[in-house]
Amino acid sequence: MKLGDDLKSPVALRLKGWLFLILGLAAAGLLMVEDFSWPRLGLLTIAVWGFCRFYYFLFHVLQGYAGRDRPYAGVLDAMGWALRGREGKGQEKS
Repeated sequence: MKLGDDLKSPVALRLKGWLFLILGLAAAGLLMVEDFSWPRLGLLTIAVWGFCRFYYFLFHVLQGYAGRDRPYAGVLDAMGWALRGREGKGQEKS
């Protein structure tokens, strides 16, 4: 397996997902330990929820319901497609 290859191992994919969860919990925990307040916790919760919904919008809603016929190359590709619309100027399908 080369470094640029897609990750396809189910075990490695699950491990990667759990590591993301641990990373997020650790970062949020450190932010809260440094200076805890209920409003700060509420704003952090809303920010995380909002970013999760935006990610869902980019990779599920746009691709599944807005007519994207091929996978995105990443978050920036998805955001560019969302801003341009269908296939971008001068690239409409016939």
